[in-house]
Amino acid sequence: MVAAASVVVAIGTATGMIQAVGDARGSDEARPEVTGTPLLEPLPAVPSASPSPTPAPPSATPSKKPPPKPSPSRTATKRQPASASPGLYRHPESRVLDWVRAHPGDPRRAVIESRIADRPAAVWFADYTPDTVTARVRAVTSGGAAQGRVPVLVPYAIPDRDCGGHSQGGAPDLDAYDGWIDRFAAGLGGGEVIVVLEPDSVAQAECLSAGARADRFASLARAGRVIKQANPRARVYFDAGHSGWNAPARQAAWLRQAGAASSASSDGVFSNVSNFHSTADEIAHNRRVLDALGGSGLGAVIDTSRNGAGAPADGEWCDPAGRKLGRAPTLDTGEARIDAYLWVKLPGESDGCKGAPGTFTPSYAYDLAR
Repeated sequence: MVAAASVVVAIGTATGMIQAVGDARGSDEARPEVTGTPLLEPLPAVPSASPSPTPAPPSATPSKKPPPKPSPSRTATKRQPASASPGLYRHPESRVLDWVRAHPGDPRRAVIESRIADRPAAVWFADYTPDTVTARVRAVTSGGAAQGRVPVLVPYAIPDRDCGGHSQGGAPDLDAYDGWIDRFAAGLGGGEVIVVLEPDSVAQAECLSAGARADRFASLARAGRVIKQANPRARVYFDAGHSGWNAPARQAAWLRQAGAASSASSDGVFSNVSNFHSTADEIAHNRRVLDALGGSGLGAVIDTSRNGAGAPADGEWCDPAGRKLGRAPTLDTGEARIDAYLWVKLPGESDGCKGAPGTFTPSYAYDLAR
């Protein structure tokens, strides 16, 4: 959907930062992509004697699409160094790590490794694979539990996702989706985990008929309940779009229908996934959504992976120039009702302009990180 404010661009099973999908070798091991880096001092614009790197393999994570209307760019406040929270889990397999390992002599490697590859990021489950999803989820959650860290998982298989746009796909119907979610939840284990439930599934719901929207929201509410019943320590967040999209009252009305106000299915909302809006704008947006939503003890998480320079004034969404890494992933934001800053979208994963959609593009990653 070209007019959507915050849509994820995917190829095949791709979506988001880290992906956990079976590969052509038939592997049942999760392969997410990692994102997370602090805000650091700028480096030279062009590294010296840069060899031509081999293109990175396609990433299985989607990126966001354009806002329904452009939102004004907000000049970023002075960038302050930050370190990733030790509480968040970095999965040891990712596309960016593959690139780092394959290019030891590339002059961009040290920057990409230290500021992107070494940071914790979300793991996306974007392919409809009921037979393997439990094992792939368990591979990530057990890895986090072994280190005493919190993994971030992104189920992304709702039917009619992206309204038939770049990230179209998902389960064949809602009954199949409900069964897939049951199997997803079966892999969550008993440790603490954050679940970013179906990016764009609420904010983009206007493309559905009233009946289809109600059915989707019922499945989302069920998904939240199933996840929290399977693992009471799971924290589930619902789609609040972003500050340049739907008005908070409208977004909250849909979220309420989707079960996001109920503690039985929800811990709050998420925003800015794969988008660029400033952290300050997202904090204000999420607080307004939460106020309108009601509910008790709800919070918000924000994707800060690419918002260090704010959103482009012209509303460009496809690998816009001049963007920077945002705040490092952390569970300690120092902001009331803001539970975490997360890297849900992998910095350097192209939206489709600087590289093929869903691929890790080192030149883009370097531009964001330097």
